[in-house]
Amino acid sequence: MAFDKESVQRSAKAGDITLNYYEAGPSAGSGTSGAIGGGLPLVMLHGGGPGASAWSNFGPALPRFAADFRTLLVDQPGFGGSDKPPVVGNYYRHSAEYVVKLLDELQIDRVHLLGNSLGGGTAMRLALSHPDRVGRLVLMGPGGLSLNLFHADPTEGVQRLMDFGANPSRETLRAFISTMVVNQALVTDELVEERYADATAPGAQEAMRSMGMSFWNPETAEDGMLWREAHTLRKHTLLTWGREDRVNPLDGAMVALKLIPKAQLHVFPNCGHWAQIEAADEFAEICTAFLARHVERPRA
Repeated sequence: MAFDKESVQRSAKAGDITLNYYEAGPSAGSGTSGAIGGGLPLVMLHGGGPGASAWSNFGPALPRFAADFRTLLVDQPGFGGSDKPPVVGNYYRHSAEYVVKLLDELQIDRVHLLGNSLGGGTAMRLALSHPDRVGRLVLMGPGGLSLNLFHADPTEGVQRLMDFGANPSRETLRAFISTMVVNQALVTDELVEERYADATAPGAQEAMRSMGMSFWNPETAEDGMLWREAHTLRKHTLLTWGREDRVNPLDGAMVALKLIPKAQLHVFPNCGHWAQIEAADEFAEICTAFLARHVERPRA
C-alpha cells in the first residue's frame, strides 16, 4: 500500500519558522508500554543532497514503518516545503533545535529517530543535546560520525555534490544521484526532473549554500564533528551502511561503532547510500526489529 503524498502532508510551527512534514500510522501516545517500540513515534530525517526532502528520501518507505509506528517524515529547515532561514551555527544543531520545537508544537514528548546522511547528523546532535527526548537511534551513513579512515576527502559523492553547487544542471545532478546507488536503473529521468525542480526552487540554492558553509566555516565546522562526542551517547544505536556507499564509505562507520557504547552495525551488500531504497524490505525489517526492542520505562 502506498500513501498519497497530499493526504499525509502536514505543517506546523517550529519556533519562528514553519516545518513541512508527512505523518501516517497509529496515533498511540508516547510511552504506551504495550505498543511496539514502547509506543514512541518515529521521526525520519532525510539527507542533504540537491532536491532532497523527506518525501524523496522516505516516501516509499512510509507504508512499511507506518504499519507499526506513528511515523513523521520531516523536511529539515532549508529543504522541501519547510522554511529556509539562514543557518545559525552548525547545521546539525540548527536543524536539531527546530525539530525539537516542532515536537513541542505537536506535544510529542519522546521519539525514536532515523536519520540518513545529513539527517543522521541532525539525529545524533538532537540525541546528544536532548537525550530525554529520544528513545533509540537508527543512523544511515550519518554525517558528522562518518570519519573516513582510508578514503580521501572529499569522497566521490561529496565531490559530485560540490560540482552541482558550482554548476546546477540536470547533468551534474544526475552525476550526483548516480553515486547514491549501485543499481543505476534507479536513476530515472523522472527522478532527476523531480529533484532538479526542488533543487532549483526559490530559495533552495541559497539554503544549500548556507548549510554547506556551516561545515566549512572554522567557527562552526567543529561543532559538526560529532564523532568527538560519540562516546557520551547512551542510546541504543543502530548504524546502517551500504557496503558500496560512495558518499560516506563503510570505513567511516568504524570509529562510531567503537565509540558509541550501545552501537551495533548492519551492512547491506550491493547497496549504496540509499539503503531505504536499494534494500527497502530488509532495511525496514532490520530497523523495525531494532526499534521494537525498546522498552519505555516511566521517568521520575
